[in-house]
Amino acid sequence: MKKLFLSTILLLISALTMAATWEREQLISTRNSSLMLTAGENEPLKIAYYGDRIGEEERNNIHEAWVGLNRDAYPVFGTTCIFTNAMQVTHTDGNMTLDLIVKDVVRSNTNRGEKVAITMTDRVYPFAVTLNYETHYEEDIIETWVEVQHNEKGIVTLNRFDSSYMPIRKGNVWLSHLHGAWAAESWLTAEPLNHGILEIRNTDGSRNGHYNRPEVMFSLDGEPSENQGRVIGAVLCWSGNYSLRIDTDKSHMHHFFAGICNEASQYKLAKGETFVTPRMAYTYSQRGIGGASRNFHKWARNGMVHGCNTQRDILLNSWEGVYLDINEKDMEQMISDFAAMGGELFVMDDGWFGDKYPRTKDNSSLGDWVVDNNKLPKGLQHLINTAHGKGIKFGIWIEPEATNSISELIEKHPDWVLQVKGREPHYGRGGTQLLLDLTNPAVQDFIFGIVDNLLTQHPDIAYIKWDANVELFNYGSTYLPQDRQSHIYIDYHRGLVNVLQRIRNKYPQVVIQACGGGGGRISYGVMPYFDEFWVSDNTDALQRIYMQWATSYFYPAIAMAQHVSASPNHQTGRSVPLKFRFDVAMTGRLGMELQPKDMNDSERDFATRAIAQYKTIRPIIQMGNLYRLVSPFDKQGIASLMYVNDDASQAVFFAYKMEHFNNMNVQRVRMDGLDALKKYKITELNVPADKQPCHLDGKIFTGRLLMNTGIELNLDSEYASRVLMLVEQ
Repeated sequence: MKKLFLSTILLLISALTMAATWEREQLISTRNSSLMLTAGENEPLKIAYYGDRIGEEERNNIHEAWVGLNRDAYPVFGTTCIFTNAMQVTHTDGNMTLDLIVKDVVRSNTNRGEKVAITMTDRVYPFAVTLNYETHYEEDIIETWVEVQHNEKGIVTLNRFDSSYMPIRKGNVWLSHLHGAWAAESWLTAEPLNHGILEIRNTDGSRNGHYNRPEVMFSLDGEPSENQGRVIGAVLCWSGNYSLRIDTDKSHMHHFFAGICNEASQYKLAKGETFVTPRMAYTYSQRGIGGASRNFHKWARNGMVHGCNTQRDILLNSWEGVYLDINEKDMEQMISDFAAMGGELFVMDDGWFGDKYPRTKDNSSLGDWVVDNNKLPKGLQHLINTAHGKGIKFGIWIEPEATNSISELIEKHPDWVLQVKGREPHYGRGGTQLLLDLTNPAVQDFIFGIVDNLLTQHPDIAYIKWDANVELFNYGSTYLPQDRQSHIYIDYHRGLVNVLQRIRNKYPQVVIQACGGGGGRISYGVMPYFDEFWVSDNTDALQRIYMQWATSYFYPAIAMAQHVSASPNHQTGRSVPLKFRFDVAMTGRLGMELQPKDMNDSERDFATRAIAQYKTIRPIIQMGNLYRLVSPFDKQGIASLMYVNDDASQAVFFAYKMEHFNNMNVQRVRMDGLDALKKYKITELNVPADKQPCHLDGKIFTGRLLMNTGIELNLDSEYASRVLMLVEQ
């Protein structure tokens, strides 16, 4: 008791000593936006404003014009208990309330902007919450997160611990968010916000890109517009279970809370331990949804997606070409054929491994990462050398977080899988798949070792496809003590990030794709360690237009792996022309997902020319600014988008016919992002050998005409599409 009293006194003395550094208002700004926080002496921190950038002289105007939000910056369950809150705890003595007041603020410069850390302490308990705000000035992004610590005697239980709270004044506010399922990821929903509570969450456990997604847009001026209106975008940088809650109450406010889902995730916080929540990234734009998207894209390319300073290679992945039927002859043939078409990287997918249990079906061998010598008698290095001999790179598939009940790994380490004592396990893919217990440091070492061994033995491997095909079914850990079982959902992802950080520290140059049974790993929680993600296992070009469009709300083209697959498509059975398939895949990182020997001469010729043309426009697409022009979700019969480089000297325009009817009216499409005073020459790309370029080819137009009047598109056949290159004259 004496130690607890002493620590409390020391904490209070320290807080009072630093309180002099607090000013009543703290203005946090990016190039085009500002967040203003305020607090009186011994009061909770308030959010007074978030929106267009304001100057120091406008601080008082916020209050004088009655536009201040004046809401707690981080509402807690405490002296007032009737409102939705961001944090709720149980103290060592059983008390469940908090009453936080500002005690300290620290401002510091970073290489991207500045960081502001504001610490609040409880009036009674030695319990502290630090709200952190870090700006990315040029990208108009403000990241925020929370750090929690205490000096109470014993354990404090964190029952709710959101990363962020943002109040938005009630009005004609619309919410845009993404949802879906396997092979149908990233469907866009836009809906007005009305009274009540709306929750978006994901409880997959191991991934969070399927079902609902942890990113939203708030359109403050009515129904979402691509180019107009004020928009707040929000992204939770966490790869595990999450909850985004919007509580619209009688106060004429929408209360937005975001953080780790607290279901089965009570966290036992020890004295002196610091609990750090995931980061929440906000952006504000007056240029509609498109402006907010471009802010997120710049933020991603400047560090939130690994390796975005390097253009991505064009690859062939073996999966839909041969599935699990990996063999040396077919791999050599696929490498040779793809190299002849101008490809740059061959990736050998699932099916190459297993000794005691060869990987011939998806029900065995995960965890046994040794080459199957029956399938590949000359070994892995032979294929790497074969690829290099043809002038291309080599990559490989792994699924390191999982094992099968039929494997040597589980025979040696049955305690390494997540499992519930006394209960039969629930299996995933193949009826045998289990998730490894990443809360266990030994398992983390093993998973790191999978990658480390591959790259040590074969340093010329240039690419890894990291898959994750199973949900967290069995909620139990043999590693965590019984009173910490509620940490599984959190500590799994802490363990994953620890492994990824170790890999990146040793192998920063290897390109790694995040695949999660398709789009399950589309998440800023892991993208600082991955170079790209697999958008979906569904490679159907028509459905991909919708999925890629919605994904682009938050993620840049360079991170989106988009492949040309066979026709009829293996998932939908749809038959689509090769040109349409290429034109759709070219809007991201171009790849192929088929068996080249099944292509006829005409298809090989077209693919060779399309790959060559993509290389000329790759810098614009992968590094440029996206402008979405006509949405497939608007059901206008077409979809259109374009990429423009930073100085608006070059652009690439895409258009697709989504429906086909006689006497169909195809609207004129207005471009965007160009310089109105410049002139641009148009060249059509991906023109089939038996076709003539469209009527725009070779013509020169002003940027003003292209953006204000637009162009007529001759899309007269089913699955017609156009790719136009624009170059300043």
